[in-house]
This record gives sequence, structure tokens and C-alpha cells, in this order.
Amino acid sequence: MTIFGKRLSEYVAFSKPFLGLILVVGIARLALSLGGVPNSTAKWLSITAVIWIGVLYFSIRVHTSGFGSYKHLLPIFVLQSLAAQAVIVPAIVLAIFTGHDNIFSVPEYSFGNDGKTWLHVGAHLVLGTTIGPLVGWLVGCLIMFATKKLVTKGKDAKAAARA
Repeated sequence: MTIFGKRLSEYVAFSKPFLGLILVVGIARLALSLGGVPNSTAKWLSITAVIWIGVLYFSIRVHTSGFGSYKHLLPIFVLQSLAAQAVIVPAIVLAIFTGHDNIFSVPEYSFGNDGKTWLHVGAHLVLGTTIGPLVGWLVGCLIMFATKKLVTKGKDAKAAARA
């Protein structure tokens, strides 16, 4: 399967460190919550923070490494979102089946509502895999635009200094 001229495996290989980190942070966050650690402590392990750090990193790295351009950011951000949902959705389903909240189903992380609902699961499956990556992509495009300007200026300055 190719997306924007690259195989899916190329995107996975390029983004593998962050995909792994998202899974590790999500599983650790869930494990702490299920282990009885207060949510006020477990919340410091943030999948969202890892994803936004990934947005910043890949928005710079895709250009500077020659991996691609603006369009190549989107599949990377979709993969990040899928990795996050691979932990979050089963955690919410677990809460539904057991009737016991975990950090992914408590009202404070469910817009003030009971997070043990199929609507919450559906929202993560639909919005978490579409709107989330698109917002990341828009921000990433702005970062990449700035990166392209800065890297080009840096190359021009070095060329002028050599001349």
C-alpha cells in the first residue's frame, strides 16, 4: 500500500520511536490507574504531550531528513493517533465491561461526562483518528513552513560566508 508515493512500512519505520513511546506511555498510564495510583499522579504520563512533541519533531525532521514534504506529515500523524487509540479505546471498553473507571474513562477526561459509554468509544474511533491528526497536520505544516525558511536561510548564510 502506498500513500503519497511512499509505502506504509516506510512511514512506520520513520515514526517507529514515537509510535513505541505513545504505546509505552499509554500502557504505563493505564497500569498506574488500574494499580490504584491517583489520577492526579498518573496524568503526568500524557499521550497528548508525546503526540505534540512528535508533531514538533516530525514537522522539522521530515524536511531536514529529505523524507518528504507537507503531505507526508499526515500519514505520520494518523499513525500516531492510531497508536494512541490502540491503548485508549480498549481502556474505555475495559471500564464499560467492568463498571470501574480508569484514567481514560473518568469524567475529568470525558468532558465532564461518564466516560464508560460506547459514545465515548465511538468518539475516539471517529474523531480521534480524523480530527486529531488533521489538527496536528495543520500545526505541523506551519512548523515545516518555518523550518523550510530557516534551513534555507541557514544554507544561504553558510554559502555567503564561504564565498
